[in-house]
Amino acid sequence: MAKRETKAEQNERVTKVLDALDREFGTEYVCYLNHETPWQLLIAVILSAQCTDARVNLVTKDLFKKYDSPEKFAKADQRELEKDIHSLGFFRMKAKNIISCCQDLMEKYHGQVPATMEELTALAGVGRKTANVILGNIYHEPSIVVDTHVKRISKKLGFAKADDPEKIEYELMKVLPRDHWILWNIQIITLGRSICTARSPKCSQCFLKELCPGAGN
Repeated sequence: MAKRETKAEQNERVTKVLDALDREFGTEYVCYLNHETPWQLLIAVILSAQCTDARVNLVTKDLFKKYDSPEKFAKADQRELEKDIHSLGFFRMKAKNIISCCQDLMEKYHGQVPATMEELTALAGVGRKTANVILGNIYHEPSIVVDTHVKRISKKLGFAKADDPEKIEYELMKVLPRDHWILWNIQIITLGRSICTARSPKCSQCFLKELCPGAGN
């Protein structure tokens, strides 16, 4: 049976993991969803549920030309919007949520995207993950976005144990320093797409293999 890691040992390993990630991937804040404004990012994240960022970017390239303001989304015909986003899946619910979300943006916030977790999660189609993307990328508030990559790899590294994304978020908040909360998502997505893939992780090639309790599993 493996010796249980002490808090001090975990803190030391966290530091080594973060240093290795910084060296390998850099510390620049990158958003994989194309956007020019906060409201565009909000809509792009709503569209990204159960869908790749690359596919969302293909759709929003034309979508944001057709609907060039939150007001136009708020007044959109739902069936027409469904057709516009049909290829992204769950298009009926996404169209309904986007229209309702933008109506609230116009009526309550004068077309501006709110800057608190409470206000954001009160919008249609916005959960903690979406809210954290906005808080981190738009308002630069330290936040942890738990997507499938972050969930899987954080557990593999032994930094989280829960299955529920919100619980994982709180676990990581206790483990990671605040200055790496936003970077964690960016760096782990890159790791998850390139080396630590879900179906066939390349553990032997991974620069974190000596620091990862889940390496080889």
